[in-house]
Amino acid sequence: MTEPVVAQKEPYGIEVKEGTEFWWCACGKSENQPFCDGSHKGTGFSPVQYLAKRDQTVWFCGCKKSSNQPFCDGTHQNL
Repeated sequence: MTEPVVAQKEPYGIEVKEGTEFWWCACGKSENQPFCDGSHKGTGFSPVQYLAKRDQTVWFCGCKKSSNQPFCDGTHQNL
């Protein structure tokens, strides 16, 4: 697998709590988007760790093509 699967063409707005660890799905195959469920095994992709520094809404990339992973950078607007 050389390109990630586009899970959706918009970001996922997730409320996070300070100190909580998340593993963002980089391959796009997870059934638990935007987070990893282990579906990347054998794809060559690895999940990206995110540790919440404060309580806030985080916009995780849904298209899997952001240059600022795991966050949305607007790349989905050009797909």
